[in-house]
Amino acid sequence: MGNIKGFMNIGRKDFDKESTKTRINHYNEFIVKMPEQDLRDQGARCMDCGIPFCQSGCPIGNIIPDWNDLVYKDDWAKAIERLHKTNNFPEFTGRVCPAPCENACVLGINEPPVAIKNIEVSIIEKAYDEGWIKPQPPKTRTGKTVAIVGSGPAGLACADQLNKLGHQITVYEKNEVLGGLLTLGIPEFKMEKWVVERRLKRMSQEGVKFKTGVNVGRDVSCQKLIDDYNAVVLCCGAEQPRDLPIEGRELDGVHFAMDFLTQQNRECLGKKINAQRISAKGKHVVVIGGGDTGSDCIGTSNRQGAKSVTNFELLPKPPEEREADNPWPNWAFILRTSTSHEEGVEREFAVMTKKFIGANGKLTKLQAVRLEFGEKDPATGRRPMKEIEGSEFEIDADLVLLAMGFLGPVKTGLIEELGVELTERGNVKADGNKMTSIPGVFVAGDMTRGQSLVVWAINEGRAAAEGVHKYLIPA
Repeated sequence: MGNIKGFMNIGRKDFDKESTKTRINHYNEFIVKMPEQDLRDQGARCMDCGIPFCQSGCPIGNIIPDWNDLVYKDDWAKAIERLHKTNNFPEFTGRVCPAPCENACVLGINEPPVAIKNIEVSIIEKAYDEGWIKPQPPKTRTGKTVAIVGSGPAGLACADQLNKLGHQITVYEKNEVLGGLLTLGIPEFKMEKWVVERRLKRMSQEGVKFKTGVNVGRDVSCQKLIDDYNAVVLCCGAEQPRDLPIEGRELDGVHFAMDFLTQQNRECLGKKINAQRISAKGKHVVVIGGGDTGSDCIGTSNRQGAKSVTNFELLPKPPEEREADNPWPNWAFILRTSTSHEEGVEREFAVMTKKFIGANGKLTKLQAVRLEFGEKDPATGRRPMKEIEGSEFEIDADLVLLAMGFLGPVKTGLIEELGVELTERGNVKADGNKMTSIPGVFVAGDMTRGQSLVVWAINEGRAAAEGVHKYLIPA
């Protein structure tokens, strides 16, 4: 490393953010860019640690120490070259990834870890600003064609990799816009959509074809794709939300989180909403589920002008620091406060919703009960839970958003038509090359892995591309 004592002499510095009072009045990103010298100093904090655990913590194996050091040495052009070797879309991960690499940083054992995520997004944005990101279509074509169903991060990563290898790629997207959850799921304030459009434009210039508004399995049969293309890759995501089938579920005011989030994203894009408008304006909002989707609902509700926002999490409140059975460099199961939490929310842990209460068909209240958890089972790692007697309570609720995760891909339509083999968890089963039980049909992303991170979806897409290439061009 260029600065051997950087980690000893330089403290961690993060991006500045607009104040919560300012940023809840708009849907734009609110991170303030850091001066280049500050970024170079942050790169200097990367240790010559011998074994870069950050790389093992990163699902796509980013060569993090290399580009940290290149930023420190002011060689940004080589830094983006190194970053693109493993990551097709650093502008996405640099904005929305929870940075498991930083959890695994050696410096993070007893000091704030290296600001890897901030350096990553700064490298790619510097590259765009300098005009280094130019279309690079393949010099030759193989004559092989591949259809990719779904334009989320897995589908785009797979398309990008296969196109670079010379195959002719067509991506089918059921929605009117490309990008999958990148465009319609993740709020604008976390990633503005011009970021996605910019990358899609480059991919188009490199020869990737995109078809929007085509729902494979409904508008066109999957069998037709199998007949028309040399290979098909399914990247349709895990879109079956977990429901809460309790009394009052039918009341007007109880909605799935993604229905709420996609409507707001469509509105930000100036698109028409062909459904009942779900709005938090002037309402008491309860978000059930404490993950990223729940956090996104909180930030969106505050921007829409909610009267109050409460977040229920079934599990107990996480500890402030790692516990003994959660050692470094594993992902730290600790209490995390997102930027949306900072903007205003009442967080309630160890709470189970029992009943939705309403009048004239509309939601007015929510009934819940507090939980207590026993000792952790050494075999399963789970803690038995039970309701605390006499702890039932009610709160005002005009809008409830169910953000409790997903149960795998939607089974009707495409999966039903194909009859592909599924796993015990209801995901599409794949072999080591990401091929399904149907020869020539591959799968990647949440559809086979289950609900996960954007960075894991990119990993999946790259792996599927490798499997498809081996299938099309045998060694």
